[in-house]
Amino acid sequence: MKRKYIRTLFYGGLLSLCCLGLASCEDYLDKAPESSVNPDDAFKNFRNFQGFTEELYYCIPDFAHGYWNNSFNWGEDEIISFSIDYHMGYKIDMGDFWGWQSEHDGWQCGWMDRSNTVANSTDRFQKSLWKLAWYGIRKCNLGLENIDKLVEATDEQRNMILGQLYFFRGWFHFELMQYFGGLPYIDSVPSSTEPLRNPRLSYQECADRAAEDFRMAADLLPIDWDDTATGAPTFGNNQQRINKVMALGYLGKNYLWAGSPLMNYATNGSRTYNADYCKKAADAFAELLNLVESGQTQYALVDFEHYSDIFYSFKQNSKNPGSTEAIFQTPMYDWWMGSGWCLGPQFVPSTMANETNGVVFSPTANYVNYYGMANGLPLTDPDSGFDKEYPWRDRDPRFYNDITYDGLQVIQNTAKFNEEQRNKQIQYANLYTGGCYRDVKNESRTGYLLHKFAPLLVNGFDEGLRDYGDALTIQVSWMRLADIYLMYAEAAANAYGTPAATGNGCSLTALDAVNKIRERAGVGAVADKYSGSLDGFMSELRRERAVELAYEGHRFNDLRRWLLLTEYPYTIKTSQEFDRVELNEDDPTQSRVANFREEVILTRNYGEKHYWMPLKVADVNIYPEFYQNPGW
Repeated sequence: MKRKYIRTLFYGGLLSLCCLGLASCEDYLDKAPESSVNPDDAFKNFRNFQGFTEELYYCIPDFAHGYWNNSFNWGEDEIISFSIDYHMGYKIDMGDFWGWQSEHDGWQCGWMDRSNTVANSTDRFQKSLWKLAWYGIRKCNLGLENIDKLVEATDEQRNMILGQLYFFRGWFHFELMQYFGGLPYIDSVPSSTEPLRNPRLSYQECADRAAEDFRMAADLLPIDWDDTATGAPTFGNNQQRINKVMALGYLGKNYLWAGSPLMNYATNGSRTYNADYCKKAADAFAELLNLVESGQTQYALVDFEHYSDIFYSFKQNSKNPGSTEAIFQTPMYDWWMGSGWCLGPQFVPSTMANETNGVVFSPTANYVNYYGMANGLPLTDPDSGFDKEYPWRDRDPRFYNDITYDGLQVIQNTAKFNEEQRNKQIQYANLYTGGCYRDVKNESRTGYLLHKFAPLLVNGFDEGLRDYGDALTIQVSWMRLADIYLMYAEAAANAYGTPAATGNGCSLTALDAVNKIRERAGVGAVADKYSGSLDGFMSELRRERAVELAYEGHRFNDLRRWLLLTEYPYTIKTSQEFDRVELNEDDPTQSRVANFREEVILTRNYGEKHYWMPLKVADVNIYPEFYQNPGW
């Protein structure tokens, strides 16, 4: 992505000058930096105005690469090495939701708030959601208020500037809303001389305002910048620029979130879906999917043979992952952000890494249970064929793509083994109870490991763990096409009360959309016993989201919006305990185990207040209308 934005324009224009934003504004009291730039020059032509707009892309935080190891899966999906207490995932487990704030996080490793946040930077350590969202909102409003100064531009260029500004204003508000609830919707540049009095809106009122911005953006933006005269100078490098598909995707997501049980309860006191918002969501997703299904976009589901291309590239000259499925991504802030010093190693245990210690994020056994059987049935279904003596046999193909299970050969090059490593046969993932891959500090706490984001060859013996430079590039998308199909299914089914429902003008039913994702993975369709009722269908849809979007940062917000975060069994994290009876080295899926059972290793004690994050005390003290969330 090009970085020709005007660095000096609004470097000091943080929302702390006017609202809830960054740290001290003392450096800017004498003279605002923007006063040194002629505003007519800044906005007079497309090149300059786009330069101003470019900085908004650098306000997108990188939740997967913001620290040396990264916590962004806060549902019941993973657990961190024992004694690691500085990550937000640990604080979430303890019910300490204050931990998202930099003043409560001495390590400064969380991606939601950092004291050293800088918009005009390519340092991933200087990005955080809270500060950059408010900064970005102000910047969007500043651009919109100066659009009449854009006199040297075509209609297409003007529309593309406006479309980006409307999109980002909606996006920043949406990302804050989903964690904190309804907020003031800021649609103008606040005055520095007048006191703040913007009231918090209800969640659905805020969503309506965001929807207006997303709709405006979708109507103004092209499907692909490469197909426009404006995008021609950066042809081939426009894939991350905001377009119509991104705007429609977030329009639908914004409406679905507004219609979900938590948001409907917060606004109307009802713990059910709001059908009207779900209809709006289904229609927005239908508009998007009609474009995709008719071949009018650059997006398509990746065939399962190349499924890993969505998540990482290995030895492909730092190729950006995502393929045709990634819709909205974070900019690649540092050339080495996806290398061995970032996301990949946190899933590699010390034995496999050939290191003495490390931080390991382990998939929980309760979550791995969502990966059903290849026939499409959940493990708990009596017709599934699941056998506790052969628990790795005939599973959903995504299980084998994502999860490292007992007996899987994870190291190929045994020539580097010392005598102890050779005796323990560490080339196999010894994840049985008492196995050498099961230490709670430096190995798996649960009996499973994750390899969704890196090939197994990335270890301390084959390709090396810390010395492969930029050979491995990892990217976790904010939004990808499979998610659109699943959100469409959820919206349509709950809008009309049946899995047979469709969005406006779309031939896909809710059931069709879920089965399309399953078919791609080689998994059996939703069984008739589940597709015959809304409740049965939703149980399978929730499971499908858990599997398809596993460990991509969605689960925590899904549990919250479904009002399941405080409900058993979503409050427990378990380990898989078993004895290895027979290891089949040629085909570990056929290995036999005994005493297969689960044990609870953590229970999260949550109350109603945990459905929303607490706002900063300093911010809620600014004025009464900006009040704290209940219980905090």
